[in-house]
Amino acid sequence: MIGRQESPVGAHTRASSTSAPRRSVGLVVALAAGLTAGLTTALVPTAGAQQAAFDRTRPPALGPAPALTVPTVKSGRLENGVSLRVVEHRELPLVQVTLLVAGGGRLDGNDRGLATFVANMLDEGAGKRDANALQAELAFLGASLSTGAGWDNTSVSLKVARRNLEAALDLMADVVLRPTFSAAEVRRQRDLRLAGLLQQKDQPGALASLAFNQLLFPEGHPYHHALGGDSTSTAAIDSAAVRDFHRGSFRPARASFIVVGDLSEAEARALLGARFGKWRAEGPERTPPPVLVQPARPTGVKVVLVDKPGAAQSVIQIGTVGVERTNADYAAIEVMNTILGGSFSSRLNTNLRETKGYSYGAGSGFSWRPLPGPFLASSSVRTNVTDSSLVEFFSELRAIRTAPVDAEELDRAKAYLILGVPGDLESTSQIAGQVAGLANFNLPLDWLTEYVDRVGKVTVEDVKRVAERNLPAENALVVVVGDLARVRAGIEALNLGEVSVREVGQIVRE
Repeated sequence: MIGRQESPVGAHTRASSTSAPRRSVGLVVALAAGLTAGLTTALVPTAGAQQAAFDRTRPPALGPAPALTVPTVKSGRLENGVSLRVVEHRELPLVQVTLLVAGGGRLDGNDRGLATFVANMLDEGAGKRDANALQAELAFLGASLSTGAGWDNTSVSLKVARRNLEAALDLMADVVLRPTFSAAEVRRQRDLRLAGLLQQKDQPGALASLAFNQLLFPEGHPYHHALGGDSTSTAAIDSAAVRDFHRGSFRPARASFIVVGDLSEAEARALLGARFGKWRAEGPERTPPPVLVQPARPTGVKVVLVDKPGAAQSVIQIGTVGVERTNADYAAIEVMNTILGGSFSSRLNTNLRETKGYSYGAGSGFSWRPLPGPFLASSSVRTNVTDSSLVEFFSELRAIRTAPVDAEELDRAKAYLILGVPGDLESTSQIAGQVAGLANFNLPLDWLTEYVDRVGKVTVEDVKRVAERNLPAENALVVVVGDLARVRAGIEALNLGEVSVREVGQIVRE
């Protein structure tokens, strides 16, 4: 969005005053004083009338949400089968090109963390350029290029001015199709990752997340291990393993381009076809291993403590197994979680931050993935109120399950979600992100219209029903990382459920 331009009044006034004759200064001051007095006299009654008409003790009422306009997506394929989705967005001469390659961390198997390692290596040298030369050319073009991998895909994203698109796409093609994966660079990146993994021992938030996923998802489930792997799996990575993973996973049949910006679908097809149309699969395909075990929701409350001596804060994570993204109650669940912990004005944040002052922030959310991810309510709290914070967490989890939310709270949560959708469709990057996120679940962009409609129809009864069905209260996994010498007795006195201790060495595997 282009902001309103302000006239440089201040600069013009200063320039005029320094060059004006000295004898005019008194006249200018007198005129300004008279004008100010006149404006003050004229504005006082108006301000008083506005004050009388506007009640500042209550927030302004929300009007009806504007109709949602979703950009048109044109779909097709390149000659080798690569999927193509194009959104014309002509407001600025910019183009966002995102490549998604299905697979991601699900392809790791026993090579834990390999997908993210390969994704990070893509721009560490490609074609005839090393990492420095590649970044220098991108900078010269004013382009930004990023690579990464999640659980379900690997992504390469390019953003550039339309006039430099062709040159930038040449660089992107090298990154995707011709990464160098030099042995020296693989060793360097491997050492950096090993150092980062060792640092997790000193990061309570990382320890809590690792412990939570290891305990909630059984061995053999992809989410049991960290997406970035561990020290043992990382130490085994070499350039041959990186090349094999790239060759077996980067294949046209798995690839899809999302293009948003100042060009047509025909232009996008021609530009991408010239660079990626001859892309062919090589060697055996890497496929995700079958998921032979399914996570089960905890029976009763299980509390796991991880000792971090001297910690000024305790990290609290409370959760259970979530639900599939395609769940029919998705809209109602989103509204319910917005009330509970999904917004700044949510119950959890208001309670622990604003009312109690235990934390800088608390929240909750569902991890939406093709396989059900976790539901998690979490916060970092002062050590001396760890047990009190747990009481408040469970109080809020029970309250939204047992008592209907009031109509005003419900309307506020629905408005928060509905009014947030147009803001997610403003820039080229935002539109591309929405298209990519929905594509993971085979949903078109215009599904957002259906989503807005469903959110608007969520009732008080719906919120209570999905809270009862999906939130942990009597059955939950609780992980607390903190100074056990100071917090353990208080936690045990709550009698939440079985309490056990897990060592840091069991969590950060070397």
